[in-house]
Amino acid sequence: MRSSSGVMAALVAVCMVGAAGVATAAVQTKTVRYTVGGEAFEGYLAWDDAARGARPAVLVVHEWWGLNDYAKVRARQLAAMGYVAFAADMYGGGKTTSDPKEAGAWAGQVRGTPKLRERVTAAFEAMKKQPGVDAARTAAIGFCFGGTAVLELAYGGADVDGVVSFHGGLTPPGKGDRNIRASILALHGAEDPHVPPDAVKAWEQGLDAAGADWQLIAYAGAVHTFTNPAAGRDAASGSAYQEKAARRSWAHMQTFFTELFQPEAWDRLSPDPAATLAPAAKPASR
Repeated sequence: MRSSSGVMAALVAVCMVGAAGVATAAVQTKTVRYTVGGEAFEGYLAWDDAARGARPAVLVVHEWWGLNDYAKVRARQLAAMGYVAFAADMYGGGKTTSDPKEAGAWAGQVRGTPKLRERVTAAFEAMKKQPGVDAARTAAIGFCFGGTAVLELAYGGADVDGVVSFHGGLTPPGKGDRNIRASILALHGAEDPHVPPDAVKAWEQGLDAAGADWQLIAYAGAVHTFTNPAAGRDAASGSAYQEKAARRSWAHMQTFFTELFQPEAWDRLSPDPAATLAPAAKPASR
């Protein structure tokens, strides 16, 4: 991955979806402090204060850089779409870095350990306690490191409707993870060198063994970090922004959320063929 420097400017210029809506929505933000195992964490809450009543909430989990501007912009986008969004802090103290070595060290202290599931679950529970949240309608999304984290949230049996992994590490569930309630959507770069085809296959088999509801969409030519303009455009590096995949994946997430949270709209968007297509008429008997 490349440095996250300048990510705010890049996102505003290139990656914001529905920018006009963001400009007119009354999106508010604040820092929310919570603790995990006695350690202090600082999440970032975003909501539209023009909205009334409880609404679905979406947890946003950052890349390995920490809770930086990229994750915060994504949270504000979701707030402008009508959700309460909570960007988690996976390292404590809200700390961030632009140094890949430091980011890798921080991620390595959490990824592959019980801390990953513990911290993402704690952030999810903190989100559900926020004003305006309908705790019965929730989702989680994550990018790269964060994509792996939201999968862990699902594997742990959290009562979350769905999780979306954007170019995340596709670690399969453990043998004891047999209470996966969430629907799972993985948005994957077809040429991601960090998640090769064998790893994708193992992930699919693991979810099938766990009886999970999952789907995976792979984007042609996309590598790791394809949603983040700060990654640059050199696909040969293995980590690069691709506009087409970035825009398609955000749209696919929105369709997934329609299925989760708006059943009537989902039925209009994708009606059940068994209920809407008349069977072929049988020939009359003679």
